[in-house]
Amino acid sequence: MKCEIEEFIGYLHNTRGTSKNTEVSYERDLKKLERFLTEEKIESVEQVNATLLNSYVMYMERKNFAASSISRSIASIRAFFHFLCQTRSWKENPAEHLKAPKIEKKMPGILTIDEVDLLLKQPRENTAKGIRDRAMLELLYATGIRVSELISLTLKDINLKLGYITCSSGEKERVIPFGSAAKRSVEHYMEGARAELLGSQESEMLFLNCSGKSMSRQGFWKVLKSYAEAAGIQQDITPHTLRHSFAAHLVQNGADLKKCSGNDGTFRHFHHPDLHEYEHE
Repeated sequence: MKCEIEEFIGYLHNTRGTSKNTEVSYERDLKKLERFLTEEKIESVEQVNATLLNSYVMYMERKNFAASSISRSIASIRAFFHFLCQTRSWKENPAEHLKAPKIEKKMPGILTIDEVDLLLKQPRENTAKGIRDRAMLELLYATGIRVSELISLTLKDINLKLGYITCSSGEKERVIPFGSAAKRSVEHYMEGARAELLGSQESEMLFLNCSGKSMSRQGFWKVLKSYAEAAGIQQDITPHTLRHSFAAHLVQNGADLKKCSGNDGTFRHFHHPDLHEYEHE
């Protein structure tokens, strides 16, 4: 089976143009299956049938694999055997009816307004990085945009005088206002911190890392996690936490999310007064 796995990974790389991380994930899942089949005395991939594959799923469940891990493994197995059927003209696909377990969806983490305020106070504004971090957190919470949208903002996308940002996705464009707390923080960032991070380079991106390059999603997640720990926030926090908290606080303050959200899950043309404004005046 080793040769077939290598052939499949080669197909993903050369024909499908998959990322290295995707290829590593597929290969890891398939090698685990290979070890199981070896223990079952299966020497050839042609010997694999639906019963064996279902036995492997039950084996993973007995070993207390996470439902998400089992689902990913099943996806890898189905893709692998689909490839074999296509390249070897098999009449039957042993993985065709392999079903993934149902994954219980977790409710997104929500911070209280007090926790948000505490989080926003963590960046030390005596450094360019701290000033940038405060501006990013304030703007994210004030607008409810996605992290990917936040780190993609350019200088042309923000109007500080009128207090709004423009987010574009394909042909769609959203104009999103923000309050005075976010405005002050972004103005503070633009007054000198951004230029300090940029150095002698040029960039149209609004938020820059310490090397003067655009921020990455992973970089922002590390920033958020470190401030959450410093604030003593106990719950797991993700880049979506402030977005979910934004939506929850809108509802708490009487907003109708059906009226202020689009079909794609984005918030549109809705301005919430600084919900935490009174906390840090």
